[in-house]
Amino acid sequence: QVQLVESGGGLVQAGGSLRLSCAASGLIFSTYTMGWFRQAPGKERESVAAIIWRGGNTYYADSVKGRFTISRDNAKNTVYLQMSSLKPEDTAVYYCAANLRGDVGAGIRNYDYWGQGTQVTVSS
Repeated sequence: QVQLVESGGGLVQAGGSLRLSCAASGLIFSTYTMGWFRQAPGKERESVAAIIWRGGNTYYADSVKGRFTISRDNAKNTVYLQMSSLKPEDTAVYYCAANLRGDVGAGIRNYDYWGQGTQVTVSS
């Protein structure tokens, strides 16, 4: 049974930082491109960042470029999202997802497995 478990969310002031983690189990982690997505109240889920299964290539949404960094540790079956210079508009539930050998630019529908999400709230 595949499980993706996010952690690290919370309440932070604007300009602050948070590090999200997503621990995966039940799959061969090194064969999955991992993505972070977010969904704010009343809005559609959107892609934030992705890192390719074989390591190296990454993708970032324009809204987070230069502020967020995605990384992965295949030995720990974990993907991270380091978020800095946070803004109130970053407030959302953040989800990690796994896409078997997918491209970093793949859309939401291409992801096979999803976590339950972790809330990130940025106060002004």
